[in-house]
Amino acid sequence: MSELPKTLGEAVSQARIATQNAIADGLNRLQVEILLPELNPMPVAERFLSDEEGISHNFNKIFFPDAGAAALARRDWGEVPFELLDISTKRVSVEEQIQPEDEAILCIAPTAQEVLQIEKLCNAMGDRPVVLLNPRLEDVSIVGIGYAGRQLRDRFLKNIQSCYYLRPLEEGTLFRCYPGLWQVWCETTDGYELIKELPNKPVGDDLDLIFAGGSVTQTEDSPKPKKLSIFAGMQRFMKALSR
Repeated sequence: MSELPKTLGEAVSQARIATQNAIADGLNRLQVEILLPELNPMPVAERFLSDEEGISHNFNKIFFPDAGAAALARRDWGEVPFELLDISTKRVSVEEQIQPEDEAILCIAPTAQEVLQIEKLCNAMGDRPVVLLNPRLEDVSIVGIGYAGRQLRDRFLKNIQSCYYLRPLEEGTLFRCYPGLWQVWCETTDGYELIKELPNKPVGDDLDLIFAGGSVTQTEDSPKPKKLSIFAGMQRFMKALSR
């Protein structure tokens, strides 16, 4: 069972391993979400793509939301073994950016404005892995809540699987590291306590019920709650993860 990370570097390392495990298990539409306030996705992406621990995802191309972000990465990252591209380029179609030799691609912080281009990239990749790092694809005001929005979710967004998720909440933290279950950690005076493990992501009323001490269906083999003395409070947790 994965534990809550103590630093941002540890979180990125966990995310890298979780992604590798998911790809090895045949999953090909994945997302990694490290949802810390004001987190800059560029250094996170650079760490994620580093070959620490000898882990390689064989990403051939890295896509950014716009040409400015791609140019910034080319300037700051130096020589890298993959192409740095922008998803919204006007010079070439999305489909033309994908080649038969591309083994896997990574998309950095795509927004709802790029969701249709991301869908085209995924279609062009076929069964090959596509990983989204800190995506923001479900902005209701852009994707829409009507028929078109429902169609997009049914044919594309619902097929993206979360292999790593870390989100501090007011009451604690929601965490998932593939192949583990979804974990709900509650902040206590002693640190953080694991209060629930679930096969599916808890949201809305279910999550509120867990923090309130209510009952939500749990798998039979879920371990008993355990305490983890990491930080005295959520503020320290977020500061430590941002280092």
